[in-house]
Amino acid sequence: MSRYHKLALAACVALVGLKVPAFAEDALVAKVGNLEIRQSELDIALANLDPQLSQLPDEQKKVAALSSAIDVKLLAGNATAEGLKDDPAYQQRMQFIAERELHNLYFKKHVVDAVTDDEVKARYDKEIAGLPKQEEVRARHILVKTEDEAKAVIAELDKGKDFVELAKEKSTDPNKSEGGDLGYFTKGRMVPEFEQAAFAMEKGTYSKTPVKTQFGFHVIKVEDKRDAPPPAYDDVSQQVRQLVMRDKYLELIAKAKADQKVEIVDEALRKGYEDVNKQPQ
Repeated sequence: MSRYHKLALAACVALVGLKVPAFAEDALVAKVGNLEIRQSELDIALANLDPQLSQLPDEQKKVAALSSAIDVKLLAGNATAEGLKDDPAYQQRMQFIAERELHNLYFKKHVVDAVTDDEVKARYDKEIAGLPKQEEVRARHILVKTEDEAKAVIAELDKGKDFVELAKEKSTDPNKSEGGDLGYFTKGRMVPEFEQAAFAMEKGTYSKTPVKTQFGFHVIKVEDKRDAPPPAYDDVSQQVRQLVMRDKYLELIAKAKADQKVEIVDEALRKGYEDVNKQPQ
């Protein structure tokens, strides 16, 4: 994935988190001189509170938001009286903020709100179909301190002793009460010596020689082998939705660039812009 695609995905994630308050009623909340603070402004102030205040109880957050809104009204009134609205720096910043908010509204309308559950499910199916098969093993083990102890365990298994009962009786591993059950695991989850032995064994067999690792000596039984199941749709649907949104966003940007010529005069900036916008090979 190109750096631009990574940045686009990050932007998507950030924009999805935008809090857009719903203005059911725009009741009058407070007055600051001749200026009014309506519920709509309080909702915006509440949605943009400092993250450090986000853990406050709801009523305290509302008071903090109102206090912030009143402070803004007071100093904004003073700034207007001083003619700062005519300051070029203010006007440039306001133009940037206005364009950013239009970008965000357009993103919400054509990306966030445009993604359907069917699109997300179709993308999930596509991603799952492209995943390589990965074998996983379900195993039990009996862990002991010495090789002789492990050999003694194997001898008892050879005589027909139940593996689970032996694990509960002999193993030093904390999971001995579960009969040494390790559940399913894929390669890379266990220490190399244990993993190599377990994946080399057939389903239903136990190791005929002790397996030494940094933890001691193991006797392993392979209960099952299978292809690892894919992650459940419900567990990853939000991540998949972000992928769909990223692609929609990139499509919107690509179309906008095709319609409008982008020309960067600064040579260094132009090269950097082109580098981060290169498509993946």
